[in-house]
Amino acid sequence: MGLEKGDRDWEKIERVAVEAAKEAGSLIRENMGHPSTVAAKAPADYVTEVDSECEELLMGFIKASFPDHMILSEETPFEGWKPGITWIIDPLDGTTNFIHGFPMVSVSVAVAVDASPVLGLVWDPLREELFLARKGKGAELNGRPIRVRKEARVSDALMATGFPHRAKHYLDAYVVAMKRILEEANDLRRAGSAALDLAYVACGRLDGFWEPGLKTWDVAAGSLLGLEAGGVVTDFWGRGDYLFNGHIIAGPPAIHRFLLERILRFLAPALEEGPIKRA
Repeated sequence: MGLEKGDRDWEKIERVAVEAAKEAGSLIRENMGHPSTVAAKAPADYVTEVDSECEELLMGFIKASFPDHMILSEETPFEGWKPGITWIIDPLDGTTNFIHGFPMVSVSVAVAVDASPVLGLVWDPLREELFLARKGKGAELNGRPIRVRKEARVSDALMATGFPHRAKHYLDAYVVAMKRILEEANDLRRAGSAALDLAYVACGRLDGFWEPGLKTWDVAAGSLLGLEAGGVVTDFWGRGDYLFNGHIIAGPPAIHRFLLERILRFLAPALEEGPIKRA
């Protein structure tokens, strides 16, 4: 399903999504680098009062306008996928960056129909950049169309990734795959916000991105941006299951193919053998 131009329901959904993301972004910007409370959900996995406040704000916007819609969010239990419309929200992507004042944070909002995203936005509150994608309608940055950098060569490519610091059982395999990629690519970045990494691939600031062990809310909006900007987005086995197994590769066709070949050879086997498996 794509978005039909002129559909007032979808126009309202998009308007609410943008307004809610920007309001949450204001909270992030005001408290950047000095949260009043920090709690550890698990080793190296933190939540602050701003995460919770942003989630409450986003959910309030959604429920006030669309009380029958389902919501999947990082901090709230989810009853499971059902037919219909589901909002997939990450109220603060890059919590560790936020705590330290490292300026790479975002608000990620996707709207899915029957578990397939049809609208996705990533709001960068520090740079006031709105990345927006509509299924079948392309992707844009602050209203201007964006495309992946299809002419990028591997030797010139600027890649990005995320480290599996909470999954030590395949860290060695990850390092081997990263080494093989770096032997041929130009350079590598690790910014700490998967949603922004995917948005940057969509607009050509990055040429490729891969990361294991993400959650649905980390990638739902950014993956649609990549697809609508002309990129290829798959899991580590070349399939479209990244929303559910959390292992994602994104980039222009040639860069994606390069990443997939090396990840299939050096990293994917360790994932199949470890406790994290394909959904």
